[in-house]
Amino acid sequence: MMSSSKAGLFCAFSAFTLWAIAPMYFKLMSFVPATEILANRIIWSCLLVFILIAGMRKWTEFKRVLTSKSAVMALMASTVLIAVNWGTFIWAINANKMLSASLGYYINPLISILLGVVFFKDKLDRVKQGACALCFIAVLLEVINFGSLPWVALVLASTFGFYGLVRKKIAVDSVTGMALETLLLLPFALIYLMSVQTPTSNIFENSFDVNWLLFASGPITMVPLMLFATAANRVSLVTLGFMQYIGPTGMFILAVFVYGEPLGTEKLTTFALIWGALALLILDTLRKLRKSSR
Repeated sequence: MMSSSKAGLFCAFSAFTLWAIAPMYFKLMSFVPATEILANRIIWSCLLVFILIAGMRKWTEFKRVLTSKSAVMALMASTVLIAVNWGTFIWAINANKMLSASLGYYINPLISILLGVVFFKDKLDRVKQGACALCFIAVLLEVINFGSLPWVALVLASTFGFYGLVRKKIAVDSVTGMALETLLLLPFALIYLMSVQTPTSNIFENSFDVNWLLFASGPITMVPLMLFATAANRVSLVTLGFMQYIGPTGMFILAVFVYGEPLGTEKLTTFALIWGALALLILDTLRKLRKSSR
């Protein structure tokens, strides 16, 4: 049991660490248009996930989901959401907006709380109300200070939040779900690559190094996802909830200390409010855990 728990913690830490440093790959690929990286990410992820389906002998489950009209309709919705999320994330990294991407994934848990209230009739206690109020103030300050909504952060947070909501409502494991999502996106990715003319759009004319980097978008997508799926079965959701902040924290550190994105007082105030909201949630969770253990 202890060995299984340690393996789960290792997988969870590895998954969130890989998500934290993933922007380094997309920075390296900045010479390729964001939409082209997205198309390659879909194609190579699709190939790898079907290799996994074959290796894990999940064809029966795949066929079951494929013949379920409700499951396919739900996965069509999740496909659109994850495509927008991936595309926005890649664009943000290449456009030197890594801080905005980090902010989006910090906001995501608060979006999930609000979705729980709306769709699952969850109750907002005073701590959650305070956390959501701080998030609202942070967004309002962004509008006042910069004259526009922090749309990158809000798109990333809301699409990933709704993606989790849709996947929660359907009984489909992560591998099968990803297989169908990438399969639905595959025709669009192929058509896009065949219709555009860029220096890197034709893999038959690229150098080996460029093609290898394009192919790497598949493992970079699938490896942390598989590690996370393994961890989810071995450690508690509370532990996963705490560890999810590794990702945006890593992005924040990379943005400020590696890639030199400006962090003025106004932007730092926004992050401070979001960090305060998350601190409220974490402390409240720890208090409830101690209370229940007693």
